[in-house]
Amino acid sequence: MPTPEEDVAINAGIKADPDTYELSKAEFRQLKRVGRPKSSSPKVQLTVRYDADIVAAFKAGGEGWQTRMNSALRDWLKTHSV
Repeated sequence: MPTPEEDVAINAGIKADPDTYELSKAEFRQLKRVGRPKSSSPKVQLTVRYDADIVAAFKAGGEGWQTRMNSALRDWLKTHSV
């Protein structure tokens, strides 16, 4: 972390740079969030325990193993009652 003196020097350098523009609080509040759009069917985060061999089998398929596990559970629900 910079010392208070270094922080003052850094901020002075930023203010002296003609290519730097600092947003006002009002402008900052108007900014829109960026990122992944909200899902129409959001996932639920939970903690669950599976046997190690089951997890290893899904992970052996590489990336997307959690999605494949979700699909397998969904397929199982089509033919079984809970």
